[in-house]
Amino acid sequence: MSYKLFIPGPVAVLEKTLRAMAQPMIGHRSPEFVALYRSITPQLQAVFQTKDPVYLSTSSSWGVMEGSLRNVVKKKVLCCMNGAFSDKWLDVARRGGLAAGALPFDWGRPVDPVALRAALATGEYDAVTLIHNETSCGCMSDLPALMAVLRDFPDVISIVDTVSSCSALPIAKDALGIDVMITGSQKAFALPPGLSMFSVSKRALDRAATISSRGYYFDFLEFQQNHEGGMTPSTPVIPLIYALKSKLDDIAAEGLANRHARHARLNHMVRDWAFAKGFKLFPEERYGSVTLNCFANTLNVDLVALNNLLKNKHGLVIDGGYGKLKGKTFRISNMGDETDATIAALLQALDAALAELGVK
Repeated sequence: MSYKLFIPGPVAVLEKTLRAMAQPMIGHRSPEFVALYRSITPQLQAVFQTKDPVYLSTSSSWGVMEGSLRNVVKKKVLCCMNGAFSDKWLDVARRGGLAAGALPFDWGRPVDPVALRAALATGEYDAVTLIHNETSCGCMSDLPALMAVLRDFPDVISIVDTVSSCSALPIAKDALGIDVMITGSQKAFALPPGLSMFSVSKRALDRAATISSRGYYFDFLEFQQNHEGGMTPSTPVIPLIYALKSKLDDIAAEGLANRHARHARLNHMVRDWAFAKGFKLFPEERYGSVTLNCFANTLNVDLVALNNLLKNKHGLVIDGGYGKLKGKTFRISNMGDETDATIAALLQALDAALAELGVK
């Protein structure tokens, strides 16, 4: 059966977006591809709020995240950890043979700017990893406050995962001073998985130029050289780039400010419903994500049974908790192309499913 995803990625993809992928194939070294690539560059720069190039990588975002470490870490990287995915970055760095230190926080707690400053003041680190919006626990760190700390440490390159926040809320890459800003296709952009977009500062490019072991596939300098010719270093996933073009046109038509406001409105719509039921957010409310809500299962609902009812009777799916929070929390995404009507339909279905399970 077909069903609609309300999980924190991949998210539902519009029929219009899927149709954009069905265009005839072109060569990735052809003038037609160069024209396609160059047509989306200013649109991506507007979303990223940057004057730097925005590169396209045929990979999940983790490919670029691991590659970024190889491009900029010479001394040691500090991994800020407050959930499953930010925790993973420490393991990724160490598996790559890099010196790495941990700045850990409880899941659901944001990265603390004071603790970040203290760690960087040791002088041990020349790079730091941050996840803006930690989807595993629905916690969003204060990126402007963290970047204000990093600006006081000009030798430290910032690598920021905005996979589930870019395009859903304003992130001013240049104004904040982000060196490497990474996002993916399958979350707030509401595209199928398989494409990453990232923008790199001149500082990060200069650092990469001093590192001989940065590899090839994710080599920043290769991306820059090919970008200048309107291409990518390796064969790109051309259908997804057509879909990205379609999506960027949609974003421009809606207007970034309207898109940001829509995400905030729908997020609170879901929160208000859950609070009225007696659920609570897993993180503190002021640190809750804008693109999804992670609720503590305070009513001890059988989340497997709930999702089975949603899927089989209503054609909808939410998430029953991630990693060590499985069964203890549930997550509902509002990112991408959701509307007041689609969220209202989901909440109505949730009401019916919960009532069937004896929860009013």
